[in-house]
Amino acid sequence: MKIAIVCYPTFGGSGVVATELGLELARRGHEVHFITYSQPVRLALLNPNIHYHEVNVPEYPLFHYQPYELALSSKLVDMVKLHEIEVLHVHYAIPHAYAGYMAKQMLKSEGIKIPMITTLHGTDITLVGNHPFYKPAVTFSINKSDYVTSVSQSLKDETYRLFDVKREIEVIPNFIEIGKEPIGVSSDCERTVMANPDQKIITHISNFRKVKRIPDVVKVFYEIQKQVPSKLMMVGEGPEREEAEKMCEDLNIADKVIFFGNSNEIDKILSFTDLFLLPSETESFGLAALEAMACGVPVISSNSGGLPEVNKQGFSGYLSDVGDVESMAKNAISILANEDELFKFKRNAYELAKDFDILNIMPMYEDLYERAIKKFK
Repeated sequence: MKIAIVCYPTFGGSGVVATELGLELARRGHEVHFITYSQPVRLALLNPNIHYHEVNVPEYPLFHYQPYELALSSKLVDMVKLHEIEVLHVHYAIPHAYAGYMAKQMLKSEGIKIPMITTLHGTDITLVGNHPFYKPAVTFSINKSDYVTSVSQSLKDETYRLFDVKREIEVIPNFIEIGKEPIGVSSDCERTVMANPDQKIITHISNFRKVKRIPDVVKVFYEIQKQVPSKLMMVGEGPEREEAEKMCEDLNIADKVIFFGNSNEIDKILSFTDLFLLPSETESFGLAALEAMACGVPVISSNSGGLPEVNKQGFSGYLSDVGDVESMAKNAISILANEDELFKFKRNAYELAKDFDILNIMPMYEDLYERAIKKFK
């Protein structure tokens, strides 16, 4: 199959999922074309089945904001005709589904029919998409998609609640590539860069936006370190980082917290991690939690959005109400204070993560592509 993938080329979850999806499709022999404004951060081009096409948006004084949607739809038309692409897979309802629909209409006028699959990831529905300025366009884009998928049942339910969607939404969960051995994959020498041998390592990874409740991460760790010798790894960049650093100083735990910023060594950090904190206001899926679990790391999270579909209460970790720092800290300490308990949760987290292995999820996408192409032939 010849598949075009449109996504945001960023560190965010949707961009990572779209990129990994394309890479696995290429490994399976499909021809994959990434079409976006810059090369996705995880995209490796050393594969004859992987192609990247940059969307250029020329600057013009007339436009206060450059019309990316117009440039993207035009690029899609050109690439579909040039490479005989069979299916469009756009990640994020806006602006990608909107641009995809316009491309379909332009192609249709030339006698070319092509199916478009839209995958909803979360922010495009619950935050940006639900804004009154965008809601009509998002509703239109979803309803004009030929197939729609969401990354969790929770997000599917939320989409139907917030929008007047007439189309069926199929749930295809996010995925991860599972390694053979999740625990202790790097040397103890490297671990000492982050913590002493007697200290547990707690990690949080996010874009440090308000929805991630970064102050709660610090508060939970503050309670943990009172009873369990530990260090906190804060990975990511965003508007809440500066306040979090100040909070650590005010609580006199700055020497126990490392702020990494954006990192390309997340797997290495997680390989040493004993516990992952994700107290978010909402998560459409919880990809960061799944990445931790795939490295054998139990998760302390909120019970919001799609997190209960990923993190199993009392098995891979614990879930608490949003903002319930006391409960999160108590559950964290119960895992960390006993080595046998910690090892059990680590193994459980890894075993549960296997359900989301890319090898289990990929056939769902391949089946969807085949159905879409067959319908339009």
